[in-house]
Amino acid sequence: MIHVKVFTFSAIQENTYVLYNDDRKAIIIDPGCYSSVEQETLKKFLKDTDLEPIQLLNTHCHLDHVFGNDWVHQTYGLELYIHPNEEKMLAFAPVSGDKWGMPFTNYSGPLHFLQHGDTVLLGKDELQIRLTPGHSPGSICFYNEDQGFVIGGDVLFFQGIGRTDLPFGDSEALLNSIREQLFTLPDETIVYSGHGRPTRISHEKEHNPFLK
Repeated sequence: MIHVKVFTFSAIQENTYVLYNDDRKAIIIDPGCYSSVEQETLKKFLKDTDLEPIQLLNTHCHLDHVFGNDWVHQTYGLELYIHPNEEKMLAFAPVSGDKWGMPFTNYSGPLHFLQHGDTVLLGKDELQIRLTPGHSPGSICFYNEDQGFVIGGDVLFFQGIGRTDLPFGDSEALLNSIREQLFTLPDETIVYSGHGRPTRISHEKEHNPFLK
């Protein structure tokens, strides 16, 4: 069974996820911890819960989702997994950081690439990779069918969608991604978004004004 823990980090209020199982293995997704206090908050949770981080994943590589990549790499020795179309976004992230007055040390270790249809394993539990471009060219979602949830990054929010006015954003691609990759999931599927509260596919089908 996968347990989902969320932290909301930085002034951008980004959701960082720790997925862990009963064997105390953990996957860190989109570590947005910007300050040393936020880094220590994440570190303390992992220590107090007796978790061993085994993998580092990004849904996409906008600055608020990658602030903590290098810290996780240096602290736990984990290498980064992303979609190949996000490599250029990762390289651009420090430029955005400087622009918004939030400089940070970017991840510069080895990269491993995930493709649509791949599977990430946490013990016996599976996370299916779904490619959902639009907000960013290589945005991916991590879907667990058995427990009915998806870690969706900034693709779909509670009654909202990801912005597409950033470099390489594409509004038509984003809407297609939601309709073809998320709205095809069971209605009861929980969506854990990159910002804000969780939602369900059924709620967004009925109430999301951007998808009417």
